[in-house]
Amino acid sequence: MNRGTFSHRHVEFVDHRDGSKWSPLKAMETSDVRVRMHDSLLSEFAALGFEYGYSVESPETLTIWEAQFGDFANGAQVIIDQFIAAGEDKWSQRSGVVMLLPHGFEGQGPEHSSARIERYLELCAENNLRVSMPSTAASYFHLLRRQALLAHRKPLIIFSPKSLLRTAPSFASVDDLTSGTFSRVLPDPRGVTGARRVVLCSGKVFYDLLPEAPDDVAVVRLELFYPFPEQALAEALEAHPGADVVWCQEEPRNMGAAPWILPRLEDAVERDVAVVSRKASASPATGSNARHHREQAVLVGRALGLRS
Repeated sequence: MNRGTFSHRHVEFVDHRDGSKWSPLKAMETSDVRVRMHDSLLSEFAALGFEYGYSVESPETLTIWEAQFGDFANGAQVIIDQFIAAGEDKWSQRSGVVMLLPHGFEGQGPEHSSARIERYLELCAENNLRVSMPSTAASYFHLLRRQALLAHRKPLIIFSPKSLLRTAPSFASVDDLTSGTFSRVLPDPRGVTGARRVVLCSGKVFYDLLPEAPDDVAVVRLELFYPFPEQALAEALEAHPGADVVWCQEEPRNMGAAPWILPRLEDAVERDVAVVSRKASASPATGSNARHHREQAVLVGRALGLRS
């Protein structure tokens, strides 16, 4: 049985009456296109090393490895550091492997919250990786489609929030999937202009921020971390001249994108950028669901300027 993990538990269905199996992805198969799903052994080092090698030897294939939780990639850190991040620079060895890392602060505790965004961003240099945290199904789809079609392959790291599987505003229509392209930056969907405050964020925290945002606060999403979308971000901020700019993240201040992204944001928007996050911590997240929700409420209020 191809169980899939958080983002792809729909990869194969089993009829409980007769045991027959059905995979909706198989509908995409043609004489030229094959779809194969495999459950790997519980060794991130071995499995990711195999997928990296397969992506190098079969560059026409979209090769995807998904962790059950993003932090499970810790067991494959040697493969990530020595091959995925540095293979092209060291050996001119190109790979289009995709790593799907479920990530999102949802009250599930330290080991099930963070895919360690900061570790991947600090490996980024010389256009060696693509690092993204898409916030909609359409964005995610076009990101994968783009990865399959690009002639110059680069490893793609996707942080994929688990709760967006059940968050209706993140869903996509058929038209969203059959038209359009991947957008590096998404403006506030309410069409806010001339905002007094712009909150920049990425991923699922957007869906916590938007319902609470006043009419004069714009919430803008970065769908791509690296290569850093400086021009697209600057263009998005043109609609809000003179606005205060805040970077909001769910992760502690010493983790997540903040340490890496802050100087790049300030260069792109040509103004100071404040950071709103959880306080610096040795652990990625609290183990208490109640405490998590209290922290999240404070985070949202501070980001929107509704509380100090």
